[in-house]
Amino acid sequence: MLDKWTRYVLRRRLAVLVAWFLIALLGILSSFGLNSHLTTSLSIPHSASAKANNLLAEKFHENVEGTFTVIYNFKEASASEILRFEAQIAQSAKVIPTSAVTLEKSLGGNLFVNLGTQLSLRDAAKFTNVLRTSLITNGLSGALVTGPPAIEHDVTPILATDLHRGEYIGLLIAFALLLLVLGFCWEVFIPFLFAIGSVSAIIGLVYLIAQKFLVVLYIPNIVELIGLGLAIDYSLLIIFRFRREISKAAEDPTTAILRTMASAGRTVRISGLTVAIGVATLILVPVPFIRSLGVTSILVPLASLAAVFTLQPVLLSYFASTHRPIRNHEPPFTQLARFIIRRPKIVAFTSLLVLGALSFSTSSLHLTPSSLTAIPPQLESQRALSLVTSTVGTGIITPNEIVIDLGSSGQATRSEISVARVKLSHFLLKVPEILVVATGTEQPYVDITGRYLRLFAIGRHSFGAPQSQTLVSEFRALNLPQFGFPAIATLYVGGAAAQGVDLLTVLGSTFPWIVALALLLTLLLLIRAFNSIILPIKAIVLDLISLAVAYGVVVLSFGSSGISKALGIYHLTQIEAWGCVFLFVLLFGVSMDYEVFVIAGIKEAKERGITNDHSISEGLAQTGMVVTASALIFVGSVSGLALSHFAGLQEIGIGLVFGVLVDATIIRGLLLPSVMVLLGNWNWWMPTRISRMMQTSPTPLNEVRGEFS
Repeated sequence: MLDKWTRYVLRRRLAVLVAWFLIALLGILSSFGLNSHLTTSLSIPHSASAKANNLLAEKFHENVEGTFTVIYNFKEASASEILRFEAQIAQSAKVIPTSAVTLEKSLGGNLFVNLGTQLSLRDAAKFTNVLRTSLITNGLSGALVTGPPAIEHDVTPILATDLHRGEYIGLLIAFALLLLVLGFCWEVFIPFLFAIGSVSAIIGLVYLIAQKFLVVLYIPNIVELIGLGLAIDYSLLIIFRFRREISKAAEDPTTAILRTMASAGRTVRISGLTVAIGVATLILVPVPFIRSLGVTSILVPLASLAAVFTLQPVLLSYFASTHRPIRNHEPPFTQLARFIIRRPKIVAFTSLLVLGALSFSTSSLHLTPSSLTAIPPQLESQRALSLVTSTVGTGIITPNEIVIDLGSSGQATRSEISVARVKLSHFLLKVPEILVVATGTEQPYVDITGRYLRLFAIGRHSFGAPQSQTLVSEFRALNLPQFGFPAIATLYVGGAAAQGVDLLTVLGSTFPWIVALALLLTLLLLIRAFNSIILPIKAIVLDLISLAVAYGVVVLSFGSSGISKALGIYHLTQIEAWGCVFLFVLLFGVSMDYEVFVIAGIKEAKERGITNDHSISEGLAQTGMVVTASALIFVGSVSGLALSHFAGLQEIGIGLVFGVLVDATIIRGLLLPSVMVLLGNWNWWMPTRISRMMQTSPTPLNEVRGEFS
């Protein structure tokens, strides 16, 4: 089937090139308008915080994520002057449709004014500069604007700059390594043309998805840099195999291409599917933010696979040299394999010892839903946050909003309800974590029907801090009747902190299922691909070790002030939850790529009838260079994430860089072959019952034992 398809593609190679040129062109054009459709919303549908935020939107006509915060440092001012400043800010806010002042507080010589809007986060962000200009026009040139919309507006161009820098770094590293392993030839340009086609296709599809669904602001950086590395990896693997086949095909390029696609093409297909399985599990998470990562990231391996079976054979037919056999890279890896075969126990034990040390810090992993403070310091929204932090704390930017449903209209103005409200406010003010409680008997504290009332409870810490998470739990545990509210009254907690708690709760309940599903689907895929029950189990165990190392390195790098300073990254005691989940599914798939590459070479040698040890030696010699080069190219591509200005991307980048490096060297280069040597012919055990289910060839237990005797 694959042979027929490849012949079909080669017969229409000009049409294939034209089609991919158009795809690339459309993808590039789409990239210019993509950012305007992206967001950073953390909303959790059907959660407790979503119910509260929906009430705020319906009854108080405010979107929590569309709230601006204006900070004005007045140093010394009289009460009348402060009132004038408040009036100037209110006048300035009129340039934003549906805006209204929801909270005004003067603390530490600074005036804090929250401006609520009915706009979505993405739509509100568009008015950031309009508001800043209006403040200057109304005489408040020193006022700073922050809040979720302003932060999203400010970080967008920085993300674009980070992306371009990451692309330049990745392309330069890839070009240098391709020259090193392929030499000066036209084939060096094949991976770049391949990557342009596949990455452009990804961006074009992301643009279409963003028209109808929530897509995260970080997506272009993630899919482009990871897509670049993965595309070049796949293309390089096929070029390596083509060079081996061309020497066997009497310099007949068509025959060599057909053989290459039948062997390396099959390996890449398995590798791409393992990556797709990992990221596809994110679609099951009922959080639009996380789900968008899964929907868009699955395009990376799928687009690469589409290019592998259409664009790659065409590029080989045009650019590949028929007079350049593959360089002899076998001796170093052959010598390594021989050493491992002689000392498998020592190699395995030493490797596990090193990996255990690298993954030790995983036990100190603590998660946060997100971090408002880990953004570039030069941005106005961040300068405002720094001012807040140095005076009263970042909680004022994302206040907790307690909404109480009294059951029927007109209840909020009753005297007994007013007494209960005041009693609740005084109780909350005694909580050490709470800085300010704002309440009242009119809008914006009571809705127009008088059925709903709300209180602003401002904490001392950022919404992602453990103290803020605990505070939300305390709010939700409040017993309203003890303060004098009727038994029918219902309390809801909205705001960013409540969203963060719900995000962690949802991830905590779904992540184990994501892991289990990814492991199960990968196990089934590899059982069929390797025709073994032992090799897939071993592959999954080694993958989990890679992940433990990646998490350990991330925790150590960000948690240590010395290491974080040396690496130029943020010093953080908590890791962003979404980044942690995404790192798992992505690194799981990419690490399995290298496992598939190595095992495919070993299995191919084993199928020729040679011994287990000799097949390991030959497979490692054949795949050692391509796995090493591919890993380094991938690391170069994703290093742009590690060099980003944003904590979540830095965490993913550091995890991928160190995870892939360790995986391609210690795990796949040392631990994998040493374990296979120790297992001997048990590597190839395939029980008859399972082989029937998977439609493969059995290798029963008695045959495995017989090969030992």
